[in-house]
Amino acid sequence: MLDLKICVIYIDIYGRKLGKLKIEFDMAFKQYSNLAEVLLASKVSYQKSVFAITYPLTVPDILQEDISFTLYEVAYNVSEAAICENLIYPILKSVWRNYTNEFSLWSHYSLKVNDELLGIPDYVFSKRSEKGQIFFESPFVAVVEAKKDNFTEGWSQCALEMITLQQLNQNSAQEIYGIVSNGDVWEFASLQKDVFTTYLNKFQITDLTDLYGVLNTVLQNIKRKLG
Repeated sequence: MLDLKICVIYIDIYGRKLGKLKIEFDMAFKQYSNLAEVLLASKVSYQKSVFAITYPLTVPDILQEDISFTLYEVAYNVSEAAICENLIYPILKSVWRNYTNEFSLWSHYSLKVNDELLGIPDYVFSKRSEKGQIFFESPFVAVVEAKKDNFTEGWSQCALEMITLQQLNQNSAQEIYGIVSNGDVWEFASLQKDVFTTYLNKFQITDLTDLYGVLNTVLQNIKRKLG
């Protein structure tokens, strides 16, 4: 998500400051303190389940080597951007390479339904448009980086993004997935109609086989339902 602030300073012809004007563009999803507040405001119920990896997929050697190198040699946890660039995006991109005919992967793409549901998710999977890769349509998966390892706040944001994706699709029966990760730990949830499901299993980047399998299962599930 993005909060953009601009400060304009007025000066006269002699370079003397006359005043300044602050302009703020709020491009962040509305802030809630926890997931329950989001679901209550959206009239969505809550349940728990266990995610079944029904479509395992072999992790490419090049990704395994890259992630191992990053974990041991890169100071990836120095910033949110470093976590996204070094851990989250490479894994998402690697899985997505198997589905480039069906899906598009977007980074920090601005979404808006109304003044309540607007913002910029870290990553989104959407249906691949027949018009070409520059066209955004039918989003299905929202991915949020857990800022400062705060998964409570991360799920508040991700749930709002999932509700936004659902409304953009105008099809509440289509299952929407959400992912919150701090790079090391990955958590999953889904939204279908007015039911939000949290999956109890947490996936670790150190067990890349299972993590790769759950991501592949998410995309396979969406692909099968799209026909």
